[in-house]
Amino acid sequence: MGLKVTIIEDNARYRESMEMLFNHAPDFALVASYGSATMAVTEVEKQLRWGQHVDWNIALMDLELPGLNGIEGTRRLKALLPHLSVVMLTVFEEPSVILEAITAGADGYLLKKSSAGEILSQLRMIAQGGSPLTSGVARTVLGLLRENRKSPAISGAPTRLDLTDREQEVLQQLVRGQSYKQIAQHLSISIETVRTYIRAIYRKLQVHSVAEAVARGIREKLV
Repeated sequence: MGLKVTIIEDNARYRESMEMLFNHAPDFALVASYGSATMAVTEVEKQLRWGQHVDWNIALMDLELPGLNGIEGTRRLKALLPHLSVVMLTVFEEPSVILEAITAGADGYLLKKSSAGEILSQLRMIAQGGSPLTSGVARTVLGLLRENRKSPAISGAPTRLDLTDREQEVLQQLVRGQSYKQIAQHLSISIETVRTYIRAIYRKLQVHSVAEAVARGIREKLV
């Protein structure tokens, strides 16, 4: 059936345009559409309470929503469905907002001004283990890294957390939104070796997702 997508967007016109996009994309399947994160969370809680399986692959989440905002909605959905990929789709490009979304567990951050083709292309990265970022957002994340390196380190704070040189290289590629396949090609190693490094990174950083690894990598000045 392809990647099963749920849309969470309060702008009815934009939501309808996204519904049309996924209904005509052969490798995607639109399974649900909500006008608020509150509605989506309530529905997931109800289905889980009834013992039903929630078969969402991706939730496409707006940031400004009535009731629960996109940040809190992401936290709630990730707590209920740990394996769900939540991707922000918003107009906000502020570095602080992007970092907050990633820290909340967002698996990607896309801008509404992106073309339909770019949105679909970025979402396909999820199936390859990537963390989708449009080019503008990727530049913002790299800007955060540059500012992070300029700011003085906290006395006694760890700077490597026992990551090996190669693990740091893999983490840097994750921060840039690269998929497992792209990392393997860039470092001339196999995809399985990439997975082995990423498992080690997760263990050492005490995280459970690419987004958490990226957020901690930025905070701890590891990249």
